[in-house]
This record gives sequence, C-alpha cells and structure tokens, in this order.
Amino acid sequence: MWENPADSEKNIRWNRECCEALRPCLVSSAYSNYLSDEGETQVREAYGPNYQRLVALKNKYDPANLFRMNHNIKPS
Repeated sequence: MWENPADSEKNIRWNRECCEALRPCLVSSAYSNYLSDEGETQVREAYGPNYQRLVALKNKYDPANLFRMNHNIKPS
C-alpha cells in the first residue's frame, strides 16, 4: 500500500516487473492449507509427486468421492 494514489501505476508496474523477474527462481507448487477451490491444477501442484499415490488411495477408499470438499483429489 502507498499513500499517494498518483503512485499507483508506478508501484503496480514495479511489483509486476519484480514478480516476473523472480519467476525463474520459483518452484511451481502451492500450499494446500491456503487452497479453497482453485481447481485441479493447483491441487496437483500442492501435492506434487505424491498426487498419483493419493489418487490410488482415493480409488481404494473413496471411489464414490464422498469426501470431495476443499481441495478434492478425484478418483479415476
């Protein structure tokens, strides 16, 4: 946040340029506790390499997808 509204364009541009410059250094992932309903891509990123193992567990213990709230892992 900044005090002078006239600085909005400059500050927003600076922030976007900074984020873009840092992008190559970031790991593609998400923190599962901060997810709500962003979709399957974010869920896959949050669980990373464990996602397929979790799908197998879901297939075994919840094939009807009863527990489907929050960041759902869909059975196959």
